[in-house]
Amino acid sequence: MWLQFFACLLLVGYAGVKLTVYGDAISDKTGLGGNWIGFLLIATVTSVPELASGISAVTLADAPDLAVGAILGACIFNLAIIVILDLLYRRGSIYTSASQGHILSAAFGIVLIGFCGLGITLALNGQVLAFGHIGVYSPVILVLYLVSVYTVFSYESRQIKVYTEQEPDAYPNLSLSAVIIRYIAAALAVIVTGIWLPMVAKQIALIMHWQESFVGTLLVAFITTMPEMAVAVTAVRIQALDMAIGSIFGSNLFNIAILAIEDIAYKHGPIFSMISPVHTVSIMTLLIMTGFAIIGLFFRPEKRILKMVGWISWVLLLLILINSYFMFINGQSA
Repeated sequence: MWLQFFACLLLVGYAGVKLTVYGDAISDKTGLGGNWIGFLLIATVTSVPELASGISAVTLADAPDLAVGAILGACIFNLAIIVILDLLYRRGSIYTSASQGHILSAAFGIVLIGFCGLGITLALNGQVLAFGHIGVYSPVILVLYLVSVYTVFSYESRQIKVYTEQEPDAYPNLSLSAVIIRYIAAALAVIVTGIWLPMVAKQIALIMHWQESFVGTLLVAFITTMPEMAVAVTAVRIQALDMAIGSIFGSNLFNIAILAIEDIAYKHGPIFSMISPVHTVSIMTLLIMTGFAIIGLFFRPEKRILKMVGWISWVLLLLILINSYFMFINGQSA
């Protein structure tokens, strides 16, 4: 089982690098901004492991705690990538170099995460509002996600300054159709791995006597965020910082939308009424972390503490460690 787990890790990581390269090529050939490409194209496809593993978890594995924990954990790990970027990006602080337009998608993230937290809290207190087996919060989350995509696209389309006819194509040897075909191939590799992953994770939980919420939030979430991590690191190497940051916040928005899709796929009732209360800790951690990320993008601190990362990144790292420790100690009681 552990060998299969690490095989998933390698496959998803490799496909994530390819998604970055071909996403940047599509950006060059279509003239769309790096922020928009990162927000929608890259962010959506790099979240495919979460989508595939989530649907697999609630249908094939019947593990709602694993599914919800993987999504919330993936959102937390996505924000952890900001710390890694801040450490790797030596041309200046990422908070001063990144576009402030990311504040818009981050703010929508707070709205979606907060609404999700409200749904979980109501369900845990016995207030189950549903249409059949689907919670009333699911269609609202999907509508809010579509509104966020439209709003960010409208904003970004006004901010684009350079088009492909004004900027040299960095991938002249590849046609747009060839790039799209390779992009789809990398996405398919991610999808197959995402379907396989929940089965492996559930077996590991049984063998190690761990709670599914712990396995989902830490182990499954770590693997499913490998594309985002590969995208972010590779994007920094090719000087596409805005694509990296856009991918992070875009992935978190899509991940919350996946919770609504999981709820629709789960046939035993509203999914939030079937999960452990421990997930509320991850919800609150996500809200605080996203809030600090917005502060960093707006305040734009330049100083690095210990010549490593800015103070915002240190706060994000501390919150990640606190949440991980809490999930670990609560995951040992299976």
